[in-house]
Amino acid sequence: MSKLIYITANPKPDSKLSRGMQIGEVFLNEFKTIQPDVEIEHMHLYDMDIPEIDMDLLYGRAKLSFMGYTKEQLSEAERTKLEKMHALADRFIAADYYVFVTPIWNLGAPAILKSFMDCLFIAEKTFTNTEAGPKGLLTGRKAIHIQTRGGIYSTGPMVEFESGDRYLRKALEFLGFDLMDTVFAEGMDHFPKMVPEIMAKAKEQAAEAARSMAKQTVTL
Repeated sequence: MSKLIYITANPKPDSKLSRGMQIGEVFLNEFKTIQPDVEIEHMHLYDMDIPEIDMDLLYGRAKLSFMGYTKEQLSEAERTKLEKMHALADRFIAADYYVFVTPIWNLGAPAILKSFMDCLFIAEKTFTNTEAGPKGLLTGRKAIHIQTRGGIYSTGPMVEFESGDRYLRKALEFLGFDLMDTVFAEGMDHFPKMVPEIMAKAKEQAAEAARSMAKQTVTL
């Protein structure tokens, strides 16, 4: 049985309030028509205890990676936060398919998404350093990003300012993921009367992407 992790980065609790999650639910429902036995785990980031890279994590990682310390020599705070980071990474990598649902805020993604992704960059667990440079270890896994945008970022003067989808895609590529094209619904703040049309188009694209992903075999 395959497993799909559904990651939502929005303080809104559910699809009644979040357009992004409305599109995400269309994706999940369509995916389940192809893989009815798929296990789906929802990671709603605002409900999770995600450690941020502070002094404890920064020095704890450094002490273990190149300063010669053992885990027992770390402070209690360093050890506790590192254990949380590794537990979150272990939970994350135990899947085949991944769906990220985020809005774009002030040109980028919500800060909590960056904190979450920071917990996944662990040498020899999710990537390794080789003579040719770093290499992602999460190969074979499929991922897609669903993003809602108040403005227009796919064309025009704001293209180069979009940093949310761009960051997430680069981070996942670094870790070795096989990425599908991003599904986005944009211009909803600029063209409020067109929101139903914009949402309908995004939901159609999400359903099509779900069918495509669900038919792709994952080999880990």
